[in-house]
Amino acid sequence: METVSENKCFGGTQGVYSHKSSSTGCDMTFGLFLPEEAESGPVPILWYLSGLTCTHENAMTKAGAQAWCAEQGIAIVFPDTSPRGEGVADDDAYDLGQGAGFYVDATQDPWAPHFKMWSYIAEELPAFLGENFAIDLERQSITGHSMGGHGALTLAMGLPGRFKSVSAFAPISNPSASDWGRKQLGAYLGNDTSAWAKHDATLMMRETGFKGPMLIDTGTEDQFLDLLKPEALAEAVHAKRQQATLRLQPGYDHSYYFVSTFIEEHVAFHADALYNS
Repeated sequence: METVSENKCFGGTQGVYSHKSSSTGCDMTFGLFLPEEAESGPVPILWYLSGLTCTHENAMTKAGAQAWCAEQGIAIVFPDTSPRGEGVADDDAYDLGQGAGFYVDATQDPWAPHFKMWSYIAEELPAFLGENFAIDLERQSITGHSMGGHGALTLAMGLPGRFKSVSAFAPISNPSASDWGRKQLGAYLGNDTSAWAKHDATLMMRETGFKGPMLIDTGTEDQFLDLLKPEALAEAVHAKRQQATLRLQPGYDHSYYFVSTFIEEHVAFHADALYNS
């Protein structure tokens, strides 16, 4: 592991670290905020998965989560959104390739050799964090924005018992029924749509749901609302009778101004589950 940077932040430490990933076959970089309590022993952790075009840095610098995580005594990790580097496949479009991993394990060329983001987030990075930092892997929760919201929901439902709670900001909720999903799932997983089901939050909600609390915020002025399809997930939540709070926030768009407005509530929501469930 290489320490890229470490800075004092709200009594704790905001670090950026790089390591060679066996899942993606390249170097991966992540941000990790550890509260002051981590100096005395392992602390709970909140995962923040970012959206299209983002790196580990976007939410780390724009969401304002560290102050609220410090207040609650929890760590927060900001993984990258895809593999990167020389020899890693890419595409000229912003919504495919580097910066657009969609949190799946690709099976199709040219993506399959490196685009293993499900394995990286679900298996490799948690183990790496547990080995190298004061993280309590028995107390994990997950959130994300847009493509990262899609990842948070599908990982939470796809890994039963792993996360105490899940939340999302403007998640891509029904990608198999959206132009913003069919393109990527087809490219990474092939044309057999049955392989897409475990990466579609609406389909997963209908099938399995999530045993725990769920919070989802979406802005009514989100410029990608038709692609996100929050109404499909809402219908599935209702049919499943899932424990969930789904909110449409008047006037808010898809930006980090939206995320930073509601991040305090999301951190508090997760802290309650991490400490009391």
